[in-house]
Amino acid sequence: MRQIIRFPPLLPKPVWRLWSFRCHTGSDHHAAVQQSEGEGETQNKIKKRCKRKRPSCPAVLDHFDRQYGEELGDLWTSARTALLDPRSWQYGVMLNRFSVLTDITQKLQSQGFSALRLRTNSSASLCASNPSTEEKDSMLIPHCLLPHELHHHPQSHPSVCSLQCYIHPLSLRFPSQAHRPGRLKQYYLLNAASLLPVLALQLRDEDRVLDLCSAPGGKAIAIMQSATPAFLCCNEPDPHRRDWLTKTLESFLPHSLNSRVTVTGRDGRLIAQTEAGFYDKVLVDAPCSNDRSWLYSSSNQQGAQRLRNREKLPSLQAQLLRSALSAVRPGGVVVYSTCTLSSYENWAVVEEILKDFPQAEPEDLWEDIAIPLSNYFTFSPPPGQNHIHLKKSPLTLDSTVSTRHHRLGLLVVPQHGKMWGPMFVSRIRRKE
Repeated sequence: MRQIIRFPPLLPKPVWRLWSFRCHTGSDHHAAVQQSEGEGETQNKIKKRCKRKRPSCPAVLDHFDRQYGEELGDLWTSARTALLDPRSWQYGVMLNRFSVLTDITQKLQSQGFSALRLRTNSSASLCASNPSTEEKDSMLIPHCLLPHELHHHPQSHPSVCSLQCYIHPLSLRFPSQAHRPGRLKQYYLLNAASLLPVLALQLRDEDRVLDLCSAPGGKAIAIMQSATPAFLCCNEPDPHRRDWLTKTLESFLPHSLNSRVTVTGRDGRLIAQTEAGFYDKVLVDAPCSNDRSWLYSSSNQQGAQRLRNREKLPSLQAQLLRSALSAVRPGGVVVYSTCTLSSYENWAVVEEILKDFPQAEPEDLWEDIAIPLSNYFTFSPPPGQNHIHLKKSPLTLDSTVSTRHHRLGLLVVPQHGKMWGPMFVSRIRRKE
């Protein structure tokens, strides 16, 4: 197997600040507190802490009102209300197939959590939490390859492994588990919309996969729950975030996978110089405006500085996406994702790349992801489309809505009862 050399970070110091805006797809403020306190915390303490009211940053909120009010129309009104009520934020619980899951499923179900069984073979689909026997047969509930089985499956074949994620209709948080050396965690707390970029990759066993901007590691863990790649390169240039990433991987993956998973600290914009055309799948979960976090900036000064730096992000994102398209083999797939509602960092970046990268072809995710998951996530039409439909429903299931803009990507917008996102997902295939 080809060995990845761990090159030192190459980004100049001013750009490191941009990388610090990376989304925390696993745990945000509340869950991060839980991670530090360990697993002995009671549900009462969790509920009490979650009721604390956090003030929003006026400078950021005013900017969002002007930009997102124009881009999202009526949908921003309800998204704004949801984002300004952190007590309503929901969390998914992704199970770790490499750990012993004794009683975890029962505990989740007893507290009202239900399973999202997200298939990761040819397309993403949603399975009911309590399917009938006939439905189970039609769903092809998958079997996951465990570490001791890896050597029996050397040939490339479609992945039949399913992510297992549980969600709750309310804002109930399941207690987290502390990092313990030598002991694998049973589950990972995350924004359920973070699974969509991984589903869009259409992972297969024995794929060579690059997670270009990997920290804190939630999507890397989801990748390893979805398939057994030939290897997964988790790249993160920031040394502190790379340490966080390494600890996350150690908490969820057994030592038997060490030869398949590596951590590097390279400049993602230059990675194709040494790995051109090498990967089958590349995930670019790009540094972006983290709307949930920025809305609660500690001061107007911090918020204003973040908004000034925001103007530089689309250029960095485009460079990373361009690098990813060079690193993937002809016929391979690149998925670009962010956790912002901003069209400048989403559709505009994809459009810019398509103009100067003729080998790139966007793929429509509407039928693969939006329609099957419409009962669980709110998808917004692209900016510039008629917002009249939003007053009735943000998602039109008519297949005729699959326009060029939909081919450029999907946007998940947080709403009460569906507090997932923001999350933008675009899939681009490099032509043969």
